[in-house]
Amino acid sequence: MDFRNIQLEMSLKPFKDNSDETMRRVCREVFVQWAALCRHADRVSVLLWSADGSEILEYKGDLDEEFEWAKWVGVANPRRERPKGVNATAIHHTPRLYIEKPIAWTYRRLKKLVETLKEIGADVTGKPIRVGATFDPGPEFAVSPFKYKRHPEICMGTTMGAGTFVCCYATLHEDKTAYAGFPDGIPEGAPMGAFLGRQCRHFLGDLGFDYLWLSNGFGFGLETWGLRGAVFDGQKFMPEKARDVHDKNMNFWTALRKEMPDVPIENRGTNLSTGMDLASDAVPLREIYRGSYGIEPPPNSPWAAINSDFGLELIGWMSHIAELPGETFPFRFYTHDPWFLNSPWLDRYGRQPHDIYLPLSVSRINERGEVRTPTSILFLTIDDSHGDMPETVPNEVIPHIIEGRATQPDQPGPLVWVYPFDEYHDMTFGEPSRIDEVFFGDWFMRGAVNNGLPLNTVVSARNLVSTLGSKPDRFDESLLVSPVPDTDSEWSAALMSHVKRGGSALLYGPIRHARKDLLDALNVAKADPLSGEFDLQVEIGGDRLLSQPYGKRLAHHDLLSAGGMDGMVKNERDAHTRILALATRDGDSRVAALIRRPPEWNGGGLAWVRGTVSCDPKQTGGHLLVPLNPAEYFPGEMLMRYALSAFGMEMFAEKHAPAQGAPLVCISRHRNGFYFAGFCPDTTVSLHLRFPQGAPLLKGVETRIVNGRAGYHMPKAWKHECRVFVEQKEDSVVSCKERHCGEVNVRRRLLMNGLKNATVRFYPEPGTEADVKMLRNPKPPFLEGDFVTFAREGRCLVAENISGEFLISW
Repeated sequence: MDFRNIQLEMSLKPFKDNSDETMRRVCREVFVQWAALCRHADRVSVLLWSADGSEILEYKGDLDEEFEWAKWVGVANPRRERPKGVNATAIHHTPRLYIEKPIAWTYRRLKKLVETLKEIGADVTGKPIRVGATFDPGPEFAVSPFKYKRHPEICMGTTMGAGTFVCCYATLHEDKTAYAGFPDGIPEGAPMGAFLGRQCRHFLGDLGFDYLWLSNGFGFGLETWGLRGAVFDGQKFMPEKARDVHDKNMNFWTALRKEMPDVPIENRGTNLSTGMDLASDAVPLREIYRGSYGIEPPPNSPWAAINSDFGLELIGWMSHIAELPGETFPFRFYTHDPWFLNSPWLDRYGRQPHDIYLPLSVSRINERGEVRTPTSILFLTIDDSHGDMPETVPNEVIPHIIEGRATQPDQPGPLVWVYPFDEYHDMTFGEPSRIDEVFFGDWFMRGAVNNGLPLNTVVSARNLVSTLGSKPDRFDESLLVSPVPDTDSEWSAALMSHVKRGGSALLYGPIRHARKDLLDALNVAKADPLSGEFDLQVEIGGDRLLSQPYGKRLAHHDLLSAGGMDGMVKNERDAHTRILALATRDGDSRVAALIRRPPEWNGGGLAWVRGTVSCDPKQTGGHLLVPLNPAEYFPGEMLMRYALSAFGMEMFAEKHAPAQGAPLVCISRHRNGFYFAGFCPDTTVSLHLRFPQGAPLLKGVETRIVNGRAGYHMPKAWKHECRVFVEQKEDSVVSCKERHCGEVNVRRRLLMNGLKNATVRFYPEPGTEADVKMLRNPKPPFLEGDFVTFAREGRCLVAENISGEFLISW
């Protein structure tokens, strides 16, 4: 379970005086606090948030020069006037020094800190130590005369007000100042990539830094925090600009690498997803990945910490790792914020590990069909806004990281997202452009996950084709979740071949480019697209609302949803077609969701959800799309979770009002078991589960099985192993608990209670099948009694007619 890299990020705030003694004491404390995790790493990195990168831009080669550093609480360069009525202490408008008299920093002292971190880190951990420098494009961290006085022309982004964010493909005006890389000054029109690269080469080399971190989306477009950008203004797409913006992005990376060819580059990436970035800013992530620029892919974004938008965090991350520039990818966890008076582990998360267990259930499938998980763990940051490093944070966080890693996925999850990484780039930059489909796809899936779709395994369309070509049974235990594939594509052919040999697939999105045989397989015909408000008739079971129902109207806006509702049933007499949801307006009906399962498919099933981004098209001026009120309009994205029941996988919530968030669940596979991880936005909402194998018994939790479903009232954050599923007609309270082995040659025991004439399916750990024993009504020491004969069914063992207590040992 070793990690390739553990990265500890920190500001200079803990160094509250200029003494060498303090420097060495703080450096030692850094590695002592995190030693229990560092022992599992091949190497340890320290990423220094010295300032905002302006110390690199300003560097003149004089090590004794002082530089502006990140000594502030709040936005160091406020670019907006404080609104009337906002208190003067509002830190986004009025920054404050973090202590009364912060020390001054010179480049020479920063160089000494780099040397000290490497020396003490190696002594404490016994591992190789790297130290990284940061560049941030925004106004938040340190006062920057370079960005906001001398060269405001490079601040083209409006993320935090007009002229606030440096754009990677900006050019600089002439500047007579002598800089380390430009001793004769900056010439007019110098590319930002060339200037930053040459300055980095001098700064990193002179001070002993080992790598560069590009922060807050720098290098990936113009507006890296929001849904609007260079090719989408919130009301219309401008695909005619996409190729020009593509070239500007690529020119940045080429210029940067030309000036610093050997320095490792790591990055945060944007707050959004591959498809969102393509559709708003024409960010050519594919070309950046494959351009030999020697970069790491970005980690997960911090949206879950900021606003519990797990849909955006998980979808964004999976879209970035569906394809990779190499073989590795990192996970990042938000422990402290050293500038904005919050420490997410202690306040935003409430010391709950949901933003550890949910992302650590994520995996990708490579071109060989192998499961891959994060190789590095990054922590932003290990110090807080006051420059303190409370021990309670590493003491509490590290065990959850180790547990998440110990049970990391090793086979595809129950749902596998087929992500069209190459295809989305082709749709964006090709002619005619299909940029609206790219926009729709990821925003729709963000909403689906936020409405409870358990999605945490991703495979690119390219890797799906290669995997099914060499391992056709690789996804036999998974439901493939995919956009409607293109006409005559290998992706489409691979999906249909998978379904016809008995596999399952759930498609979403418009059908205007679908191949005829796929539409025939769905029994769907193209129809004139309709947009606006529809009456929605849901024909499949769903959430139970006790006081107020979901809205019965569907608001389908063509701007956000890649055109109108465009499908209708081709042959209404087909006995193998089942309508799951139907949208009707003025007597015209369109399919919102259906499934087809003809007998010649050997048990295979193919479903389609047209998909609606249930957000307000008038509210596109902020960072994110704003969902409509679910009491007025049915959340169209929720049909994805509802459609799972057509495949025998029911995941329903019981709550009082539509506004109460459904539990978010990720389900991963490890050593043939199932690991359920969850986050409950509202702990009064209960979760009800039934799978094709039966009701899942989460270890250590009681459940009441009603109508074959296991009902759970879960805390805010949770993770449980599941190796047992039960089917029974009678209702009862059932539990599954770990018991001590108490016997030589027995490693584990699970004890079930409350069963009533149940069929029990048990998923053994690989290699233990021959050791499994099942005992009815067990009595210690479990050496004799009513041992049960069981059968093998795929990867599980099945026992019939089980009542009362039941012990499984191996």
